[in-house]
Amino acid sequence: MTVDVAVHNDTNSESVPKQWTFLNNHAHVLICLGRYPDAVLREVAQRVGITERATQKIIKDLVDCEVLQRHRQGRCNRYRINFAHPLRHPLEKQHTVGELLAMFLTSEEMERGR
Repeated sequence: MTVDVAVHNDTNSESVPKQWTFLNNHAHVLICLGRYPDAVLREVAQRVGITERATQKIIKDLVDCEVLQRHRQGRCNRYRINFAHPLRHPLEKQHTVGELLAMFLTSEEMERGR
């Protein structure tokens, strides 16, 4: 099957490389928490490259939809990832958060996140 896609070339923007990634910041925060489960909000924000406020909102989104579980440990919050949670978009809903993270995390990192 072939799909035709119209491409509009803007001659002014050809010299400026586009900065984008295949994953959004929600995925980046999840990957970061999978790799660094003891990271505080500030560290997550720095590693992902977004503000602390944006990180806080993303974590709230992930807790609200039950991808993350929040646990209070002393004065800090710790998060456990729900690897069995299905992805949200209709094109991806047959896959889980764990399947996504398995592409980016080592088996040791996956175990730590459980």
